[in-house]
Amino acid sequence: MPMCVVVTSDVPPRFRGFLASCMLEIAPGVYTQPDMSKAVRERVWMVLSDWFAYFGRGSVVMTWAAPNKPERQGLLVLGVPAKNLVEFDGCYLVRRDLPP
Repeated sequence: MPMCVVVTSDVPPRFRGFLASCMLEIAPGVYTQPDMSKAVRERVWMVLSDWFAYFGRGSVVMTWAAPNKPERQGLLVLGVPAKNLVEFDGCYLVRRDLPP
């Protein structure tokens, strides 16, 4: 069971309370769980996705070890983080919009 990390930004307190109930908050908005199963990770993501659809603000990024994915890392994103994470040629890259 791989380590799972969730980073939140500008989300309602409900997100923080839920994540703190199943993960350790190591810094404001940063949650870890060293041995989260795939089933639990998917359930946590489903709850976060449902709430995000309802509240529609902030951003949530979840990452975990995934040997069969690019960079051997799974990655899910809700909202618009300051950077766009994209998969390109088997790697994750950070894309930013250029200023006008």
